[in-house]
Amino acid sequence: MAERKIPLRKCIGCGEMKDKRELVRIVRNKEGEISVDLVGKKPGRGAYICKDVACLEKAQKAKRLERAFSSKIEPEIYDTMRRELVE
Repeated sequence: MAERKIPLRKCIGCGEMKDKRELVRIVRNKEGEISVDLVGKKPGRGAYICKDVACLEKAQKAKRLERAFSSKIEPEIYDTMRRELVE
């Protein structure tokens, strides 16, 4: 039996390629709302980040999420994501 290929995704914080299941998906839907997708099934544009607050800080500082979603992200959204990553 052939080995299954492990899907890899790049963390927008640290830039490392990691197993998709080790990362958290952040989604922007059609209405422009940004949320954390812990299941990985929400519809919309997705970006991946490590389950580490330091990676979120790097992504926020370099505005990588804003670039990935081509939209302005409010500080409250980063606070919400920070809380969800800590849980």
